[in-house]
Amino acid sequence: MPRFRSKFEQKLALDLKRSGVDFGYESKLIRYLKPHTYTPDFVLSNGVIIEAKGRFLSSDRGKHLLIKKQHPELDIRFCFMRASNTLNKRSKTTYGDWCDKHGFLWCEMKIPREWVI
Repeated sequence: MPRFRSKFEQKLALDLKRSGVDFGYESKLIRYLKPHTYTPDFVLSNGVIIEAKGRFLSSDRGKHLLIKKQHPELDIRFCFMRASNTLNKRSKTTYGDWCDKHGFLWCEMKIPREWVI
């Protein structure tokens, strides 16, 4: 018998087994996306979306990866207060490195003129 997450699940599994029911426990992975909305900080007249970030939390990074995957037509770029900040205390990856890795354009402190044109 597999290891169950609770005594209740274990009891149900024993009941199913005793009844001769064939079953799998946590044998299927079902992906789902919670519907959320995203409100960009700045939307330029040329369609470029700018996110202004002081802190770039794990939740922000995950959200932007999902948005990029589900809306590849959007041109989302980041403007960081300090792009050299690392993702966390134990990481060597900077905010800028993360953007480079995931295909996001980024800048620091000031939006480049060429982004606005």
